[in-house]
Amino acid sequence: MLFEKPSTRTRVSFEVAMAQLGGSTVQLNPQELQLGRGETVKDTAKTLSRYLDFLVYRAHRHESVVELAQSATIPVINGLDEREHPVQALSDLLTIQEKKGDLRGLKIAYVGDGNNVCNSLLLACALVGASLTVGCPRSYGPHPEILKQAEKIAVQRSASISVIESPLLAVKAAQVVYTDVWVSMGQEKDQSERERVFRPYQVNPKLLEFAASDAIVMHCLPAHRGLEITDEVLDGPQSVAFDQAENRLHMEKAILLKLAELGRA
Repeated sequence: MLFEKPSTRTRVSFEVAMAQLGGSTVQLNPQELQLGRGETVKDTAKTLSRYLDFLVYRAHRHESVVELAQSATIPVINGLDEREHPVQALSDLLTIQEKKGDLRGLKIAYVGDGNNVCNSLLLACALVGASLTVGCPRSYGPHPEILKQAEKIAVQRSASISVIESPLLAVKAAQVVYTDVWVSMGQEKDQSERERVFRPYQVNPKLLEFAASDAIVMHCLPAHRGLEITDEVLDGPQSVAFDQAENRLHMEKAILLKLAELGRA
């Protein structure tokens, strides 16, 4: 487990997942490795592949994850980078399926910053045939290439992907309302401006009035209470945020087992 960024849920859930499956983990950070002294990612990947069965990598740069995966001879799991957070999206689909049943045809709304979580949700929802509407300010939308890819997949799955500015229209009749932090790791210098721009996108009781009456509310955590979501909503009966957190553990066990199975094939 190689982490360049702080982590609570990803780090702990993967460690517990491996323990429950009968395995063990090694915790690493670049400062403790020769990476911190100039060894290439390629050489590090080749070396670690001789010792490990899997490598979970939380990186500052998406390109670093790609480079590590291309050089390693073992599965590399993206534990988050600035572009995507795929394990989170898979866990979210599990949570939605638990609460809503069939994912196909569901109307899901994501409100806030078009960040890495949003990018992965776009692809995940499109692949399972769920429709996703992203409500975000202009210039804070999801990655253009990922959006284009998700739109193409959605058409093939009879679903829809859209990005609009109005948070009210985004959540209208939505069965799932999802939000995330407005200031991701590395964006702290823009905190004041981001909080100002995103203020109308707060998930609060007033916004939820526009969603379906039985809508569930999701947040991948950690939450900045009083900013992107209110205490009343996060702790309320519609919130499934902590079920999401639990499902990280279960989905990660499934991922590890699937990769092990593929490795044996």
